[in-house]
Amino acid sequence: MSDDGSANPHWYDDDAGPVVRPYAMTRGRTAGAARHQLDLIALVVPEPSADDAEADQTLSPEHVDIIDLCLDAPQSVAELASSLDLPLGVVRVLIGDLVEDELVHVTRPVPPAELPDESILRDVITGLRAL
Repeated sequence: MSDDGSANPHWYDDDAGPVVRPYAMTRGRTAGAARHQLDLIALVVPEPSADDAEADQTLSPEHVDIIDLCLDAPQSVAELASSLDLPLGVVRVLIGDLVEDELVHVTRPVPPAELPDESILRDVITGLRAL
């Protein structure tokens, strides 16, 4: 029984509103499509077709929030999770949905093996200073 004596249990906090479980936001999915393995620092960039995301009735409010946050500037997966105050796994699934719907694309960080060697960069700087 709830505090007011009614048979309905009071399952949410008056200040916070009703609780939406993370698995409800992802429709029970705990991982996105295999090809959308998203690093924390991967940048989410909206596609031009995402300008009117709020008009798309198939998108959840969280999907629209992700697109809105990315419209001003690309956001990393970690930044989006923090800004939305959602678990990282949930944000990854939602971003995967948006990639599938071609509303955003993700730019992945350059793997360390593909970055130039620091000594090469020093040699280039030294060469430029010599000019």
